[in-house]
Amino acid sequence: MTVSTGPVPRPELTGLAAYSSVAPGPVPVRVRASSNEAPGGLAGPVLDAAVAAVGGASRYPLIGGGDLAAALASSLGVAADAVAVADGALPLLDRLLLAYVRPGDEVVMAWRSYEAYPLSVQVAGGRPVGVPLTADGAHDLPAMAAAVGPATRIVLVCNPNNPTGTVVPWDALVSFVDALPRDVLVVLDEAYTEYDERPRPDDAALAALADRGNVVVLRTFSKAHGLAGLRAGYLVASSAVAGAVRAVLPPFPVSSVAVAAALASLAHPDVLADRVAGTRVERSRVHALLAARGLPALPSSANFVWLPLADRAAGFADLCRAHGLLVRPFAGEGVRITVGDPHLRAVLGEVLDVWCRG
Repeated sequence: MTVSTGPVPRPELTGLAAYSSVAPGPVPVRVRASSNEAPGGLAGPVLDAAVAAVGGASRYPLIGGGDLAAALASSLGVAADAVAVADGALPLLDRLLLAYVRPGDEVVMAWRSYEAYPLSVQVAGGRPVGVPLTADGAHDLPAMAAAVGPATRIVLVCNPNNPTGTVVPWDALVSFVDALPRDVLVVLDEAYTEYDERPRPDDAALAALADRGNVVVLRTFSKAHGLAGLRAGYLVASSAVAGAVRAVLPPFPVSSVAVAAALASLAHPDVLADRVAGTRVERSRVHALLAARGLPALPSSANFVWLPLADRAAGFADLCRAHGLLVRPFAGEGVRITVGDPHLRAVLGEVLDVWCRG
């Protein structure tokens, strides 16, 4: 007689560790600098729009987040069918993988990069292929191109890279895309692009790149727009790729409250500009504070800084937690510290006083 062990999940899920957040320590949290959130809460007009939308939340939003998709298409100068929206950039990546990755397909990515990438690829049945970063924490584009083979389906480029904050220059990015086979999708994850102070292409250039047919641009409202708790993101691609993603999205992929807040944020670019400017100032100050204590962080184009502490990373993060400061450690590699909160430098200074004495 066969003994039933109950339902068995797909083999791709065996051994997968769920994405986890940083747990608070024994003392109350004073500054949360572990998740790259924007400080300060929702700005006035965005908060007003979200609150007003709550009153109508008994009704479904438009199919496919249509009003937000239309506003984004107009803002970016692309066709409406070149945009897909959902409850964040990662859910869109998950659906892209669902649409294009077959069992055993490879997805090439820099490593270290966003820690959710390998999990999402494995859940989709694919095989993540990590290519080590350069010594200065940047994407090694020649090595990534060399890693592309017959089984490669997608290449992921996190730009700026999470957690190192480094950026692939535009010209190098275009050359990289041009050198890859046209049947390989190149996904540009631009979750932190608003914080980049370097010269960037305008939306028309980005739209032209996405229209090539094998380039996908992912962006989010969770970071610079400050809507992490409401969840909204978007994808720009050719109409064929965007259509394939929409086909595997649920009919209502983003809530009516999130849509209202995102539309208000788009309608008030001054709010976004002020938040980004303030974060850039704080980023420079945190860099200076760390450098003065002998801990130079990598140059960053995001809302965080990266300390390549190697095997000292866990100890530094534990010391931060003991002072009520939550940061994101990557064991054996480094520590990522979210910037923007004006209270961060005071608490970080306390930590550095102890760290440097030790």
